Amino acid sequence: MADFTFDLEAVQRITVGAVGQPGQRVFYVQARRGNRLISLLAEKEQIRALADAVSQLLDDLTEKNPGLSTSDDILVTNMSLEEPLEPEFRIGQMGLGYDNQRDMIILVIQSMVDEPDESPATARFSATRMQMRALSVHAAQVVAAGRPICGNCGRPIDPSGHFCPQRNGHGPVSV
Repeated sequence: MADFTFDLEAVQRITVGAVGQPGQRVFYVQARRGNRLISLLAEKEQIRALADAVSQLLDDLTEKNPGLSTSDDILVTNMSLEEPLEPEFRIGQMGLGYDNQRDMIILVIQSMVDEPDESPATARFSATRMQMRALSVHAAQVVAAGRPICGNCGRPIDPSGHFCPQRNGHGPVSV
């Protein structure tokens, strides 16, 4: 079994969140087990990808294993980030898996590395399907709470407007 820098079995809490104003937000993935709180820095697109991947994995599990107990009710819980927000590392890549014997979703995260010979820090969090469904829904909401996206070019629109390259220089697009 691989050694992980941070290994939280059966987390009590797993969430994502953002701090700051749209366009300048800092994103986090956070998990808690007992008195151990792990916060990791993430990019907005990583949070979006995590929400999509978790949702897809849970849908696939339900389709492949109709006998699994399912519930459309999401555990209503406080999904806000906990203080202190002291990130352990910046996320480089993430992977998801399913432990069939324990009926747990496993999230494995690897840090970014600056040097080619540097070993990345790693984290592994295991959570219930219900916790991960709540994470997926919440993550999608966190991402959607940012700046609106331009329908022409797909780039974010700032409150002051946005110069859209698809408009061939015909002025800024505003919300």
